[in-house]
Amino acid sequence: MTGAGDHHEDDTVLAAEHVLGLLEGEDLARAERRLESNAEYRALHALWTEDFTSLTDEIAPVTPPLRVRRAIDERLFGARREGLLRRLGLWPALSAAALAAGTYLVVTNLDLMRSEPVGPGLRAEIAAEDGSLVVQVAYDPADPDALQISRPSGAAAPGRALELWLIAGEAAPVSLGVLPEDRDGRVAVPEALRPLLAQAVLAVSDEPEGGSPTGAPTGAVLGAGPVTTL
Repeated sequence: MTGAGDHHEDDTVLAAEHVLGLLEGEDLARAERRLESNAEYRALHALWTEDFTSLTDEIAPVTPPLRVRRAIDERLFGARREGLLRRLGLWPALSAAALAAGTYLVVTNLDLMRSEPVGPGLRAEIAAEDGSLVVQVAYDPADPDALQISRPSGAAAPGRALELWLIAGEAAPVSLGVLPEDRDGRVAVPEALRPLLAQAVLAVSDEPEGGSPTGAPTGAVLGAGPVTTL
């Protein structure tokens, strides 16, 4: 996998502080711009998020009030995605950043960036609420370069494309590319994102031909589904 040591040191520090909520002013604005425009920085941001989130694995979760969940969902995913993500039960681990802020000075050993192997095969089903779109995704660790895609129903609207996104914890969605026009095909998975698949959510959005021009979803989210182990 690609760890923090494979990135520029400034980006490594910036991504860590960004995840921990330590940035302000122009530093924060610069980090947000990089998160939107730079795929390598998004992957590094996602890796830090995964590692900091793991620090809370042994802490019992507490369900926040509904009003707090709505506010956080809207801030992270936009109003269009709030209802869908809540129905799927995809609630981010919001306590990670608070706990990690108190332990940040200790987390300097880059060994913490090494994620566990993906393990056995993975799968996800992404379906529209009305069944108009169904996308089945499979991942075989023996063939780690790509996801196997099957689309039993649904297609992109004329002049539009279906784009696949990976959402890991609180990190911004990361594009995995436009779905093949054929019903069955493959979508490449960058090496840095493979360790995040096992606990990720996959989503499909409606985008212009060629995919989102911004590096973030611009059209309606047509469906989402959690990745599960076979």
